[in-house]
Amino acid sequence: MTVIQKPEYRRFPADPHNHKPNSRYSLVLDPVRPDGRYVKDLVVNFEHLASDEVIPVHAHTNEEVLIIDEGEAEAFYDGEWRPVRPGSVILVPPGVAHGFRNRSGSGVRLHAVFAGHVVGTRLLERSPAPGTEDDPLPPPYIIDFRNPDGLP
Repeated sequence: MTVIQKPEYRRFPADPHNHKPNSRYSLVLDPVRPDGRYVKDLVVNFEHLASDEVIPVHAHTNEEVLIIDEGEAEAFYDGEWRPVRPGSVILVPPGVAHGFRNRSGSGVRLHAVFAGHVVGTRLLERSPAPGTEDDPLPPPYIIDFRNPDGLP
């Protein structure tokens, strides 16, 4: 069993398709143990979504659970934008489009739990970095959360 007392938040890497310069995230994975006694296929992503920033609409190859911890936002699910508040839980099956936008004027804290450390992602819209507004959507990609070089 592993206990993480306080996740370390960091800036998102520069990404022309998912531009969130003021938001922060922290990935939590159970460290690999030589005896094999660790949680292998769950990943928790804690996120502070800054005001006026978005998580673009996208879909994954894995199941995901999203939980709003603090603040108010709008979530895209079931084909439309809907308000979410602290305590809202969204269960996302594989392949289902979802996203968030924070228009509240203050930060939103949420976390996502992924079933699997290897996650396929397909962006359905972009949050473009300045100067890239006319760029096309990127092709689908794979993220291996256990391989830091595999993060976008």
